Amino acid sequence: MSPQDHKGQTNPPEGENAPIRAGEQRLSSPVVRTGMFGSRTSGDTSGYGGLRVRGAPPMGTEPPYTDPDDPRTEGYDEIVTALRHGLGAEGAGFADAVERVVVDRGELTLHIRRDRLRDVARRLRDDPALRFELCLGVSGVHYPSDEGRELHAVYHFRSITHNREIRLEVTCPDADPRVPSIVDVYPTNDWHEREAWDFFGIVFEGHPALTRIQMPDDWEGHPQRKDYPLGGIPVEYRGAKIPPPDERRSYA
Repeated sequence: MSPQDHKGQTNPPEGENAPIRAGEQRLSSPVVRTGMFGSRTSGDTSGYGGLRVRGAPPMGTEPPYTDPDDPRTEGYDEIVTALRHGLGAEGAGFADAVERVVVDRGELTLHIRRDRLRDVARRLRDDPALRFELCLGVSGVHYPSDEGRELHAVYHFRSITHNREIRLEVTCPDADPRVPSIVDVYPTNDWHEREAWDFFGIVFEGHPALTRIQMPDDWEGHPQRKDYPLGGIPVEYRGAKIPPPDERRSYA
C-alpha cells in the first residue's frame, strides 16, 4: 500500500527527525542494490543490477482507527484510547512511548520507543480494557538502508478476553542493537528472543540466558541479516566436498 493511502501520524515528535505528516512525500536517499543476499559479484541474477531505488516514507494513520466498512478493525479505537489513558496515568504519556500508529490491511501496529517497550507490554497485559494475555513471540527484521533503525523487533499479541490482536514494532541501530527483554512480562518470549538474537544479533537486555538456540555456539555472525554473505562455507555431503555458492555459481 502506498504512503498516499495513509493520513499522517499520531503524536509526531517535533524537530528535524519528525516523522512524515499527511501529504508529505519525503523520500530517503537513493539506495544502490547490487544483488540479493549480500551478493557483490558479477554473477548477480536478482534483476537489481545497478538499480537505484528510494525508500518510501514511514506509514502512519490518523484516528479514527476503526473503519466501519472493515470488520477486521473493530475495537482499534478502544485499544489506542485505553493505552493512551493507561500510559498517561503512569506519568510518562502516550506520546513519549508511541512513535506512530499504523492501520494497514486491517491490522493495527504500534511503533514503540525501545526504552518504553516494557511499560507498554505490562499495560497491554494488565489493563482490564486491554487484557492481551498472550504474546506470540518476537521476530527480527533487518533493513540495512534504514539508517539508525536498521534492526526491527516485531511482537504479536493476542487478547483472549476481547478476541483481538495487535502488533508492536521496535527499532534499534546496528551500532547499538539493544532492546529490553520482556521475558519477565511474557515468559513465552524466552526462546523467541534467543532466536532473534541468534539470527539477527538483537541483544535483548535482561534476558535470563541469551544464547544461540539454533546455530552452533561458536558460529560467527547472524545469518538472517541481509548483509550476511550468501554461501562462503564449504559443505561436505556423503564424502563429496561441495564449494560454497559464491565460488561455484557463474553466469559468465
